[in-house]
Amino acid sequence: MQISEEQFARIVEETKGIVLSAVKTHLFDHYAHAVDDVVQETYLRAYKSLVNEKFRNRSKLGTWLYVIAKNEAIRMNGKLKREEQKREGFTLFLRNEPAVPAGEENEKYDFYEIMKKIGRLPVKYRTIIMMHYDGINEVEIAARLLIPPGTVKSRLHRGRKMIYALMNKKGVGGNDQI
Repeated sequence: MQISEEQFARIVEETKGIVLSAVKTHLFDHYAHAVDDVVQETYLRAYKSLVNEKFRNRSKLGTWLYVIAKNEAIRMNGKLKREEQKREGFTLFLRNEPAVPAGEENEKYDFYEIMKKIGRLPVKYRTIIMMHYDGINEVEIAARLLIPPGTVKSRLHRGRKMIYALMNKKGVGGNDQI
């Protein structure tokens, strides 16, 4: 099915209230910053479905778009929740390092800053840190990298210490060297 820009613009104009209602109803309040993304993804999916003739007029167009918007909002809730857990996971990951000085364990670390610091690690540490963070256990990492499990364990420990040292470096400038 061919759909012109004008036809689709008319559909958007006629249904934007329904789509926004679905998104605001189903998107968690603390993810309100993502409303535009969900609406955009809703209309993108709808357009692709219309072009591929997946809409069969079994329901009203507004009802169909409401369901798409609801599903996109639910999908975005999951995506943003996983991102939050990833950021929290790195904070916990660093807190598991026994070298954390007393009184600093409640300090919040910025996820993106941690990722930059991990990027500065030597490859042999960075690889193991990222595989471990992805949920791969030490034995499996050892098997994949063809190294002894003890080496994985020591590199993981040293990598954590390096990240912690970089995160707590008091120097000025971006010349963090390991």
